[in-house]
Amino acid sequence: MSLKVTPVSQCLEKKLKFFGFEVPDLLFILFFLSIINFIFSGFRWKLFLVWIPTAILALVLRIGKHGKPDNYLIHKIKFTFQPKILRAFPEATDFKNPPTIKERGI
Repeated sequence: MSLKVTPVSQCLEKKLKFFGFEVPDLLFILFFLSIINFIFSGFRWKLFLVWIPTAILALVLRIGKHGKPDNYLIHKIKFTFQPKILRAFPEATDFKNPPTIKERGI
């Protein structure tokens, strides 16, 4: 009786990348492209007003994220807009100082 063996990919945790960009980065670039295309759709120089800024954005993302961890852009946006102080409970609105012992005249 022999042991049954099936081949398995050794790279199960490899991130999905396309041209070196992660999926959120590609979505950000394509969203930027669509907004710029919507704004400048009627201009004569559409090629330069739409594609050149998008290519520059992609290049800046590619160079700026070099050496950064996965999903860096998502975490950067999340922690930029998140409040700097996180509390477990909301602040008390009806706070009263605790009673103190009044000093008696001696």
